Amino acid sequence: MHPEAIHATHILAIEDDPVLGAYLREELRRGGFQVTWCRSGLEGLEEAGRQAFDLVLLDILLPGLNGLDALTSLRRRSATPVILMSALGAEADRINGFERGADDYLPKPFSFAELRVRIEAILRRVAFERRALAPRKEAEPLLRFDEQAADICLAGQWAGLTPSEYRLLDTLYRSEDEVLSKPFLYQQVLQRGYSRHDRSLDMHVSQIRRKLKAIGYHERQIRTVWGKGYVFGVGEVD
Repeated sequence: MHPEAIHATHILAIEDDPVLGAYLREELRRGGFQVTWCRSGLEGLEEAGRQAFDLVLLDILLPGLNGLDALTSLRRRSATPVILMSALGAEADRINGFERGADDYLPKPFSFAELRVRIEAILRRVAFERRALAPRKEAEPLLRFDEQAADICLAGQWAGLTPSEYRLLDTLYRSEDEVLSKPFLYQQVLQRGYSRHDRSLDMHVSQIRRKLKAIGYHERQIRTVWGKGYVFGVGEVD
């Protein structure tokens, strides 16, 4: 099966450090994101006014217009999610950032793995909020999720999911048609870091596919998007 073409998330990175800025641009591009890199608050605001972005990575200590003031200006005209990045770790600095409208605060230094998980968590929340406002589809049979039983039911038939399988399917179902990476799913579902030699997630996916088929649910499936992760959407599995 060929991987599905996924709309690239467009990120605006505002960072004056040439080493960190280049690192962010290259690593994010390798991760499948589209990136625009600006080196000052004013340049970043001008770029944000010219085109739409899915998320902004914003350093606080910028020359001229600092990141907090840039965030205040951005919030006057846009609700684009913003992750602040800073070596300033004091509680007052974090509170100030959130009060001005930041969605997350990432202290420096940080790993790309942590940054990616935080980006995906914010994008997942935004997508979920948008779907909640969209009209409900009536065409397909409705899976009933029972959080207390940690299981799903379709037309009176229970799938018999394990707690980990339930959390995984629930996470993917809430983010249907959105690709979630393996590092994100390991952190959110299995509560541990991702290792390429760990096959636990793949085994859970295989079991969920089998159990969905057993209760007669075929409308959507967990599909592998090679090099990216998993998506719960329409189409055949790999």
